[in-house]
Amino acid sequence: MMNNDHTRIIHRRTPESAAMVASVKRAMAITAKLNRLTYDDADEIRALFSELIGRKVDDNFSLIPPFYTAGGAEIRVGHNVFINQNCTFYDLGGLDIGDDVMIGPNVNIITTGHPLDPAQRRAVTIGKPIVIERNVWIAAGATIIGGVTVGENSIVAAGAVVTRDVPSNTLVGGNPARIIRAIGNE
Repeated sequence: MMNNDHTRIIHRRTPESAAMVASVKRAMAITAKLNRLTYDDADEIRALFSELIGRKVDDNFSLIPPFYTAGGAEIRVGHNVFINQNCTFYDLGGLDIGDDVMIGPNVNIITTGHPLDPAQRRAVTIGKPIVIERNVWIAAGATIIGGVTVGENSIVAAGAVVTRDVPSNTLVGGNPARIIRAIGNE
């Protein structure tokens, strides 16, 4: 079920939850193959990542394994994207990565969560989309939470936890991430 703000709500023991589990199993099989590869296996990495997301990535796409995801089919990647090692993308809510994006090591991009109500936590999975616009740099160890857009040319500092939209041309950092300063032609 999807509502008007593109939030996806999946209840336990439904056909949608069965499909979600099947997607996780599929992703785990593909990422197990992907994670056996080395930096020198760039063509095979691109082929497996393309299989994972269901779309061909361009020849300038680069990923250094290991990489983890809970689905893959909801990831969309632009041109000339770089993903460093040990990243985790939970994409149930939808993950759009624009052109020329650089993602540092140990970055977590998590579109999924659960209700705050303890009685509902195990019964419902909630997916909210994440959009990473063109020419963004997400530094090492950052975490981006569902429902967020990271604006064009922005930088997410190492270790930041992004819980709100990031305006274009800004540097954000901290937990929760806050604007540190504007960036531009320097």
